[in-house]
Amino acid sequence: MSDNLVVIDHPLVQHKLSLMREKNTPSATFRMLLREISLLLGYEVLRDLPLTTKSIDTPLQEMDAPVLKGKKLVFVSILRAGNGLLDGLLDLVPSARVGHVGLYRDPETLQAIEYYLKLPEDMESRICIVVDPMLATSNSASAAITRLKQAGAQNIRMVCLLAAPEGVKALGEAHPDVKVYTGALDTHLNEHGYIVPGLGDAGDRMFGTK
Repeated sequence: MSDNLVVIDHPLVQHKLSLMREKNTPSATFRMLLREISLLLGYEVLRDLPLTTKSIDTPLQEMDAPVLKGKKLVFVSILRAGNGLLDGLLDLVPSARVGHVGLYRDPETLQAIEYYLKLPEDMESRICIVVDPMLATSNSASAAITRLKQAGAQNIRMVCLLAAPEGVKALGEAHPDVKVYTGALDTHLNEHGYIVPGLGDAGDRMFGTK
């Protein structure tokens, strides 16, 4: 598989993911689990953030303390399901900037069609984390990343809950510079472009819609 794929196989991620896969898990529980998993994924995705130091006063003495270096991160949610991961990541880094890319998948062609785009300024100088629970065909993710690059983004990472081999391969071919972090790599896509065994449509599971 792709050198740019990182499967985060932490036991808590795997356990919570199994609970989310169960078809009878209520929407409220599904959203809670997704938010919890996003925190765990976030620790790995942001492991190598650059640091600098600043002088602070502790109750005992002055010290040079490590703090994040550079401009604030940008989390970019691919609407609508990406917001489930976004909430947890913002719990982790509340000062991050947030962008949104609205895309929907044509049911016939499976291609991504854009309907909304709103991004922070200075994308070229920020680490950009794209979030979407499912990396299936990768058409939506690839289209979103293309738009981010057009806006100047240079350091881009992708975070998803589940990935399919077909999507990982396609995204790697379209954007070989983008590393993908996922909770699990499932077996394949079915004829409708859904990840198998997967967990169904993440947006519908989150919001109780069909």
